[in-house]
Amino acid sequence: MSEGFSPKINVNERIEPSKITTTLSPMRFKNIEQPETTDFKSVFSGLVENLNREMNAPDQLTKDAMVGKADVHDVMAAIAKSEIQLNVATTVVGKVLQTYEKIMQIQI
Repeated sequence: MSEGFSPKINVNERIEPSKITTTLSPMRFKNIEQPETTDFKSVFSGLVENLNREMNAPDQLTKDAMVGKADVHDVMAAIAKSEIQLNVATTVVGKVLQTYEKIMQIQI
């Protein structure tokens, strides 16, 4: 892949807090883009850490909504975001495995 071909966007660092303050910050995007990480291990471990955080966000926001600290709309947005994150992670893992299988089929 050539340099500059893929977008160098780190979505989780572009999120800023909204008007509602909870233990987990609701999602609002910043305008600044961060440079891409080139180390595969750090990219993949970051993906797993972010996925874990996003999977736990709806649970905490649901608890906050039950006691009146969060809005139901933020809970629904966190649930939708965690579903999207899970779909993306599943797709990425599938593509990585397909690529690995193709590399292993190459005869030297």
